[in-house]
Amino acid sequence: MLKQTIISAAVMAAFAAASAHAGEIKNPIGVIELFTSQGCSSCPPADKAAAKLADGTDIIVLSYHVDYWNYLGWTDAMSSAENTERQYGYSAALGRSGVYTPQAVINGRAEMVGSGLGTVDATLLKMKNEGEGLTVPVSVNKTSNEVSINIGAGKGKADVLVVYLKSHEQVEIKDGENEGKTIDYRNIVTDVQTVGMWNGEATTITLPARVLGPRESNGCAILLQASDESGNPGAILGATLMTAH
Repeated sequence: MLKQTIISAAVMAAFAAASAHAGEIKNPIGVIELFTSQGCSSCPPADKAAAKLADGTDIIVLSYHVDYWNYLGWTDAMSSAENTERQYGYSAALGRSGVYTPQAVINGRAEMVGSGLGTVDATLLKMKNEGEGLTVPVSVNKTSNEVSINIGAGKGKADVLVVYLKSHEQVEIKDGENEGKTIDYRNIVTDVQTVGMWNGEATTITLPARVLGPRESNGCAILLQASDESGNPGAILGATLMTAH
């Protein structure tokens, strides 16, 4: 049975920006979430590796800037308490005692030091072979009247998340541990909203085509993500990404 849900046009803003997209990943092999900070001296190599992956065509890379290094002399304007909260949620779900940067979370199921992203292809292949890849198809269709998020059938339950992002920004860091460096960032997360739920049945979430005005973003990713009993983020079952450069 096909379920259909209609939600607020506020969510439509990112889709409208993405409708003239230059970057799109329809069938990703995995999702990499990098927790980083402009105030962390160990982060630039991870940011560089993430940018290289983000410029490809088969991996969704999302950069979450955390705020707990801001006291070191440089405030990361991309950082937010919500990003830090998401990282702590992963820490609890993955059984870690704390957080660190740069940290990469792969498919919501495993973590690694972000500077090692150059070897992430092997990890994603292993996950796919073990049934921990993106097994539920997610796609977006746009007509003159509406935009629809289409989610296939599968096993389990999950939330449907819209992750708003800026596709690219270059920052000259003038103080702190990375003083004097200019860093290119990709897919900088600006907001995350839950727009629906999925219970294993094929589902369509329909959005009105009118636009209320763009958010602080120029694109979005759609994540189909499970959670644990405490509400912490868990396995990502499906995803798609659209950006406008």
